[in-house]
Amino acid sequence: MIFFVSLHMETLKRQSETLLKHISTEHVRNLYEDISWNTRLIGIKGARGVGKTTMMLQRIKLAFPETSKALYVSLDDIWFGAHTLPDLANMAEEEGITHLFIDEVHRLPGWERQIKNVYDFHPGLSIVFTGSSLLEIDHSIADLSRRCLLYSLPGLSFREFLEFEGYNFGKLALSDILYDHVRYANEIASRVDILKYFGKYLRHGFYPFYTTETEADYLTRVNNMLASVIDYDIPAVENIEYATLIKAKQLINVIASQSPSPLNAKLTAEMMDITKNQLVKIFSLLERSQILRLLYFKAERNPKAMIKPQKVLFDNPSVLYAAGYADKGKVRESFFASMLAVEHILAYPKAGDLLVDDRYLFEVGGARKGFEQIKDIPDSFVAADDIQCGFGNKIPLWLFGFLY
Repeated sequence: MIFFVSLHMETLKRQSETLLKHISTEHVRNLYEDISWNTRLIGIKGARGVGKTTMMLQRIKLAFPETSKALYVSLDDIWFGAHTLPDLANMAEEEGITHLFIDEVHRLPGWERQIKNVYDFHPGLSIVFTGSSLLEIDHSIADLSRRCLLYSLPGLSFREFLEFEGYNFGKLALSDILYDHVRYANEIASRVDILKYFGKYLRHGFYPFYTTETEADYLTRVNNMLASVIDYDIPAVENIEYATLIKAKQLINVIASQSPSPLNAKLTAEMMDITKNQLVKIFSLLERSQILRLLYFKAERNPKAMIKPQKVLFDNPSVLYAAGYADKGKVRESFFASMLAVEHILAYPKAGDLLVDDRYLFEVGGARKGFEQIKDIPDSFVAADDIQCGFGNKIPLWLFGFLY
């Protein structure tokens, strides 16, 4: 048994070394610089495909010239079918390893307790772990709250996408965009064909793996990723019937085919032959999986309440394109919401398309979009697509991609 354990540790080390050889550090996400890497316990959450694994491997490559001190493992390895994280920690310390990078913790039942045990009984080990947003890690790590720093990694912003394309710009605060957008838009557009790149980003740029895929292959990969989330990630953390998973896939197509109007829950439930409560439950699962984004009236922000959303968008435009639909209105609103939601609070307003931070009201549309629906409302703006530069309270939609 000792020989087998030692042999498998050599296998894990070889796998880690192989991955490191093929990882590039040319493009490092901005979150990397914000992480307090010297903390002993760090969690990074995010949807599938946003680059959590890449960031961990880049950390090893950049910070550990002597890679024997750091080990990357994925918890879908068959070894963890019969072993625990404390078993791994014991083996790691015997090998002189000081840093464990543990991918996809939701693959291991009872991961919170096991990580806590490793942290408490192996003070010489530092741990970085990743997990799907579906896990609701914020709540799952209550026992680790005093020990763990938790970070969230979103998909690429439009600004980060431009970095990958060779154009470097600083991020903007929302106040910069709202009140000084003409200056910033002109400065940026003077350096890059902004509308051309924005169109590419919407179709083919939210997930960092776009750099290695054609547009067709990228969308196929996103589609396969959505199927994996529903078929594997959701059942890993939820006791759910197979029939409900099938309905979840159907709902994605139903919502994708609709215009971005207020949700008619009764009609949608009837179309899918389910109850309104079942519909709300599926919506919740798809939002936690970062496939859909649900908007509620400001007073209805109770995540435990069985309240129907007022409006349903996609988490990001790539998901919408991968589903085979490209309604311009829904693409625009999904992009706008995905950029604002990282650092701001979104709600569904009584008038207009989106309410931000309980203050700023937005209409989102094309170049000719006007203020008719939000006329004379304070702090109201139009986010307009297909324009390079705006005027007054009419702001280019693409500029909101510079918020992070």
